[in-house]
Amino acid sequence: MLQIQDLELTQLAHEPKPTTSMQYLAEHPLLDLPFRSFFLLAVFGSMAALAIWAAYLNGHFSFTGYAITPLTWHIHEMIFGFAATVALGFILTAVQTWTGTASIKGRAVLAFIALWLLIRVLLFINTTSTFFIAVTLQTLWWLAAIVIFSQRVISQQNRRNYLFIPLLMVLMQLNIALLLVDFYGFADFARHLARTCVLMFCLLMGILGGRVIPFFTASGAKIPALTAPYWLTAVLTGMSLLAVLVFFCSKFFNLSYIPAIFMMAAGILHIVRQSYWHSWATRKISLLWSLHCAYFALGLGLILLGLSYLPKALAPSWFLSINFASALHLLTIGAMGLMIFAMMARVSLGHTGRALTPSKVVSWIFYLIIISAISRVFLPMLPEMATQVMLSWNISVFTWFIAGLLFLRGYWSILTSKKVDKYLHR
Repeated sequence: MLQIQDLELTQLAHEPKPTTSMQYLAEHPLLDLPFRSFFLLAVFGSMAALAIWAAYLNGHFSFTGYAITPLTWHIHEMIFGFAATVALGFILTAVQTWTGTASIKGRAVLAFIALWLLIRVLLFINTTSTFFIAVTLQTLWWLAAIVIFSQRVISQQNRRNYLFIPLLMVLMQLNIALLLVDFYGFADFARHLARTCVLMFCLLMGILGGRVIPFFTASGAKIPALTAPYWLTAVLTGMSLLAVLVFFCSKFFNLSYIPAIFMMAAGILHIVRQSYWHSWATRKISLLWSLHCAYFALGLGLILLGLSYLPKALAPSWFLSINFASALHLLTIGAMGLMIFAMMARVSLGHTGRALTPSKVVSWIFYLIIISAISRVFLPMLPEMATQVMLSWNISVFTWFIAGLLFLRGYWSILTSKKVDKYLHR
């Protein structure tokens, strides 16, 4: 009898203790590292923001708030609600690999999700009170991410990645300045800050892309290690930084064509650098050719930005339809958008222990983003489309929306389920 009682006590001691719903949620796979939730939130948020923006442009929706203009809201949601969210999700996940120290998970990730959702709602309501709360929360969101990243790279003396600290701090300041400047009625300056933000992201993409694309290409295409000359990378980084600084200063000083020179120089250097990466060898590997196409769009977009400074009398006839805003969308959709979707597709597989062999549907995500860029930038150049610019924009929004749906459909189960044992793929 005593033996039976001892056995029952032993079994009770080893039974899992009941957990609260909050504890269960904190241990959900979705909260295991930031990339899972950040990727899903960013894609869903971009789809919602573009649907609202398209409805507004077509006269089917009106913004009721008055704190910031609709254009600034659109710009903010795509640059910071989408691109910055994915970038931070990637960086806060990669820092674990870079430093060997654990990144955040569980309740910390849940707090980031709550902040992100609350900011989206408050900015959409767009009253004075909700605006200032949103700005405060957006600042906290950035500061928390920067502190988390900085603690890990500094504690491990991971000097190679120190440069991300000032880059993230500048992006945070541009983010807050964009909102405040527009709120106080300086819409034109707010648009200038938004364009500066895009150029900052180009600098960030050049740094990250220059690191990972050659490595991914060599390992994925089974070719020798790819490296561009060190001097080329150094000059390119300096030229890209100068392009950002000179463009920003052009709002305050008459710099004529000087920003165009730095933009075109950076764009040409990007394409020269890419020539070392054997892009043709990736043509049959969707996770690779998508990155190469995005990087080429980065170089081409910067060149077109510079050319948009040319007086119309000097520009070739085919170029008359390309203005600064159109060229900028080649960067935001063709470079940023495609690179982000390509990185999400790869990181989501790799960091969940899955083989880097995505389904064929993933290729269609990339095709649709490319179509979205072409529709927004080049389709209006056709003579028969010159009077139907809105149709071109609607096609761009629609194809992005379908790409987002395909990503959510293909990656929802991957990002919300437990990590797979890597040895199962051997």
